[in-house]
Order: sequence, then C-alpha cells, then structure tokens
Amino acid sequence: MLCNCAAATSYGMKLNTPISQISHVGAAYARRLNRLGIREVKDLLFHFPSRYQDFSKVSPIGKVGIGETVTVVGKIIDIENTRTYKKKMNITEAILEDASGVIKAVWFNQPFLVQNLRPGLNAVLSGKTSFSNDSLFLSNPSYELVSSSGGELKHTGRLVPVYPETAGITSRWFRYIIKPLLELAEKIPEYLPEEILKRQSIPTLAKAIKDIHFPKTLAGAEAAKKRIAFGELFLIQTISLKERLKLKSVAAPKIKLDISLAKEFVSSLPFQLTDAQRATAWEILQDLEKPYPMNRLLEGDVGSGKTVVAALAALETIKSGYQVALMVPTEILAEQHFDGITKLLDPYRINTAILTRSAHKKNSQKIKYAPFKISKARVAKETKEGKIDIIIGTHSLIQETVQFANLGLIIIDEQHRFGVDQRAKLAKKKDQIPHLLSMTATPIPRTLSLAVYGDLDLSLIKQMPKGRKRIITKVVTPAGRDQTYKFIYEQVKKGRQAFVICPLIEESEKLEARAAKKEYEHLKNEVFPDLNISLIHGKMKGKEKEKIMQDFKDKESDILVSTSVVEVGIDIPNATTMIIEGAERFGLAQLYQFRGRVGRSEQQSYCFLFTDSTAKTTHQRLKALITAKNSFELAEEDLKIRGPGDFLGTRQSGMPSLAMASLSDLEFVKNVRWEVEQILDKDPNLKQNPLLRAKYEEFRKEIHFE
Repeated sequence: MLCNCAAATSYGMKLNTPISQISHVGAAYARRLNRLGIREVKDLLFHFPSRYQDFSKVSPIGKVGIGETVTVVGKIIDIENTRTYKKKMNITEAILEDASGVIKAVWFNQPFLVQNLRPGLNAVLSGKTSFSNDSLFLSNPSYELVSSSGGELKHTGRLVPVYPETAGITSRWFRYIIKPLLELAEKIPEYLPEEILKRQSIPTLAKAIKDIHFPKTLAGAEAAKKRIAFGELFLIQTISLKERLKLKSVAAPKIKLDISLAKEFVSSLPFQLTDAQRATAWEILQDLEKPYPMNRLLEGDVGSGKTVVAALAALETIKSGYQVALMVPTEILAEQHFDGITKLLDPYRINTAILTRSAHKKNSQKIKYAPFKISKARVAKETKEGKIDIIIGTHSLIQETVQFANLGLIIIDEQHRFGVDQRAKLAKKKDQIPHLLSMTATPIPRTLSLAVYGDLDLSLIKQMPKGRKRIITKVVTPAGRDQTYKFIYEQVKKGRQAFVICPLIEESEKLEARAAKKEYEHLKNEVFPDLNISLIHGKMKGKEKEKIMQDFKDKESDILVSTSVVEVGIDIPNATTMIIEGAERFGLAQLYQFRGRVGRSEQQSYCFLFTDSTAKTTHQRLKALITAKNSFELAEEDLKIRGPGDFLGTRQSGMPSLAMASLSDLEFVKNVRWEVEQILDKDPNLKQNPLLRAKYEEFRKEIHFE
C-alpha cells in the first residue's frame, strides 16, 4: 500500500545538507525546525520519537467493537463538512466501507479533509472507536490514502512514531519528511567496535536509527533505543574516564601528611568529629600525598560538617608550603566561609583573605576574628607573593587578576567539576596541577555518579553531628495558612527566627507564584505587624545583602523573606522555622537545600511547604521530602520522579535524552562502563579506533558537565 501524496526524497541528499534544501521544506519550516535544533538532514535522523501509537491491529469493519484502538481499510463512500450552531465548530464526517460493513469517521476542525479524502478513494483509518446516538464511529482517526500497487504505511496500520513537536510542525509532518530520508542512515559511521555490538547483542547504528523511527514491533523499537542509548552513554563515560586518565598522567604538589598536626586540629575543635567526618578526612589526606592531582567530591547532608573536613585539608596543604583557593557560588557564602575558616585556622597563624566583587578583606592575627579591609590590588599582590595562605571568593577568582605563588589545593563548594585546564589556568603553572576537593549537599544518585561523574572519587558523610533533631516537615494547603502563621508567631515570641522563601522577586503575569517583595509587604503590614521583617534577593548589591544577613544573624530582624539566594551555606542556628512558598516550583534537591537553613542547632526546627497545587504528582514529590531518611535516599527518589533529564538540567548541558533516560537502569550503566574501561585499558588515546575517536571528539564539544 502506498500513500498517494508526493513525498520528500533522499535523492542527492547528504547528511550535512541544510534542511531548507529538502523537498517540501521551505524557509518557514526551516525556521520552525531550528527551534528544535534541527539544521541539517542528520539532525532530522537524530530527532527521535518520544512514544508510539499502536495502530497495528487491522480489523474488518464488521468486527470492530466499542472502545477499541483499531485500523480499518476500505473505500470512502461519502464525506462532508457541517458546522455546529452553538460552538461554531467544523465537523467532518466520512463513511468508509469494506466487504464486512461500513463505519463512520468524525474529525473536528479539519475541514480541509474533504479535499484529501474524496469519495471513491481507498483509505486506511487508525484510531479509537466511540459510541453515540446509536452509532459506532472512529473519533479523530489518523488517515492515509492507499493504492493497489503496495507500499509501506507511515501514519496508520503500524506502530506510528510520535515526535517532539513545535508550533507549526506536527508528528504527521515529521513522519512524511523523515521516512524517505532513512536510507541515508547507512552513511552514518558506526563508531562502536564490532566486538562490542556482538557482545552486547545490539544492532548497528544505521539499523537502530531506521528501527527507532519506524519499528515493526515494540521489541524492535526497544532494541533500537537500547543501541542509541548505549552509544551515547558510552561517549559520556569515555569523556569522564579519559579525564581520570589525564589527571593521573600529570604531576601534583605532594602534600605530606602530618599526623600530629591533624590530631592537634581535631582536638582543638569545640565538638567531636563524627566517624564519617574522620573517614572522609582520611581519604582526602591520603589523596593529597599522591603524585597526581586529587579529584574528589565530598558529599554530605546540609549541616553534616563538610567545611571542617575541608579546613583540615587546607591546613595540611598550607603547612606543607602551598596555598589554597576556596571558591563558592555566592558572596554571602564567601563571607560565611571566611568567618568560619578564620575561626577554625586562627590558632595556626594562617593568613586568610576574601576577594569578591564587593568584598576584599584579610584576617588580622592581632585583632582576633576582626578582619580589616584592604584593596583588591593588595589582596592580589600578597597572594602572588605567597603572603596569603588561603583566599576565599566567588568564581570571579578565576577572572580576577589573581596569581598564586604556589597553589596546592582548590576547594569548590556546590560545583562538581573543575577540569585540568581550568586548574592550570588558576595555578598559572604547567608542570603541576593543584589538587581539587569539591563539596556538595546535593547528593548524586549512584547511576549518575558512575556514568556522568566517573572521573571523580566520592567521599560520603552520612552522619549528622550529635544533638541535631530531625526537621519536622509538613505540606500546607491554603486552608492551613493562618494556623501556620500563628505557630510561627509563637516561635518568634519564644526568641526564635524564621525564613520565608519565595520563588520570585517580583510578581509575574506568566507565573502565579508568590513574589518576595509582595510577600514581604503582606507579612509586614497584615500578618506580623509587630515583628521585625527583612527582605533579601539576588538583585540587591553585595553590601546591602551582607548587612541584611548580618542583621538577621544579630537578631535585629525576626523573619527574613528571601528568594533562592539563601539556598546554600547560610548558617543561623537561631532560625528554627521556614516557610517555602510555591514549593511545587522547586526541585526536591533544592527544597532540601532550603530546608537545611534551619535545624542547625539542638532546638527543634520546622519546615512548612506551602502549595496551592492539587496535582497528584506535586504531593507525591513533596511527600518524598517528608519521608526520606536522608538526602541520599531523597536523591534516588527525585531521580525516579523527575527523570535524569530534569535532575541534571540536560537542556542546558546538551546531554542526549535517551542516554539520560537509561540512567534509571544501574546494571545497564555498569555494563557500558565496563566496556569503556576495556577499550581505554588497551587503547587510552583511541588510536586503534579512529571512528570512535572522531565521534568522541565531536561529542565532547557538544556537551558540558559542569
């Protein structure tokens, strides 16, 4: 059976042919396709279906039942348009006949069909049957004209691909254009070695591309998806594991472990380290002794004590004659780290400086814990001369004219990667690459750590300091607002403080979300008129934010209304209560970070998740935050609910969606990793696999892991 419509053709086409040169694709369609990142013929072949409609059940018309999804083949007896009076809707009705009977088909607002489906023509209709007014009919079926000469169907009578669409381009249009181009799949190089394809029982890339677009069976579609996901995941893991090999091939400062210094530091602390802190500190100190750069990610719940472990690593590095750079995402966090690190390292006569756009300070040994302000030029000069042991700042540290005399260790908060080239740039050295310790309170599910972060060694702090109580977390619907406000008022009157987190700074017409500015006015004037309420958000200048946070620390205000600017690193033990407005608008990991701003003392703390949403998925997600025993368990649940794409933000990173979808399968991820390790063990530079090397180089330019 053959569609009577003219189709695009692959004649004369190449993989890099611009889409505007494809038959029936003009400038207007090209612009629409560009929105989906489709610019060349190859991009169309790699625009994969998101799902399939199963229209493979072909039935005689006389045997069709109610509520079935079926395909029928017959001759069009009649077709006409009518228009409803009340709703002013166009209705197209057609009668299809085969040897067993007749059936009616009904379409809404598609009056052009009378030109396409004319009486006397043979057609295939696929869709779901309905029953109304004593009549069985097909409701909005897919259609296709056929002739007696045969041919393969695109839109009916088979597993029909449904594609990610954009305004002005439908899945039907994609099927019409892509089908004739599929023979070009044979021109796409197969980059996976043949032995891997055989060992894993997966098809070639060319066959997988053909089968993923127009599979004959669901099993064939799954096999095609597996092959493409395997290849994409193979490339992702090749990037991370080659980075690991690259690190082991370069020299690093050798930080000799001083056991007596470590014991002295630990015994000087006003609290006891947990067993998990001791174990992770030992892993890190051992790494620092190795001749190649440490590349370690320290994961731990909010408040689990990662900073103390990092401070010990910094102390050992400095006492070995090297400098330390500590980079953080926000100025507020830089200030807090400066205060905390200064206090921890003060007994050891460590020169600590802070450098951000609005702050440039140095710790004074004479005035205990009271830093004095110096110019940025002086901070830079003393760092270059080696007089400053540890410099703390935002990522502007990289852009600023900061040069180190002898940089030995880089510590990064809430960024998982800092590559070899970036480290060399910061150190201004080519013969030695500094060690790297990343810290995060956002746990990485095991599949992601294996696949995407394979170059990083992981250290986990799964214990909380003694005396910390579990934060009581509750979902609050609109009906419970007043009662929650009353509870917070009582807490403040007992001497406690509270956070109110809002998703926006100002009101938005597009988003029905509570804005920080409006909520601040509402709470200040209507809800808590006799309390001191302050407001902080990302658009404020650094000095203004610094003063507001300091005032809150000093208990000058009772309630701090904020946007996500307080997501990481704020440490105010007296703040024991938090409201998160529009909780459904945040990811679970982000909600966990927010909640971690309370519960930082021995006092019982509370977190109230305000939501107006009645959606089942919203309450499923928020319930996960309440029931998860720790952030590691929560991260696994978040991955299940949101999927790897949203979890990683793949739209920003360029990560391929099929590879990300496969991250729910731990055994599959392990399998791919094993194959990558076998290849790199024999051929670390991929010289024996030129096609794989070429694909790897191309892929590495398209994605970024940071």
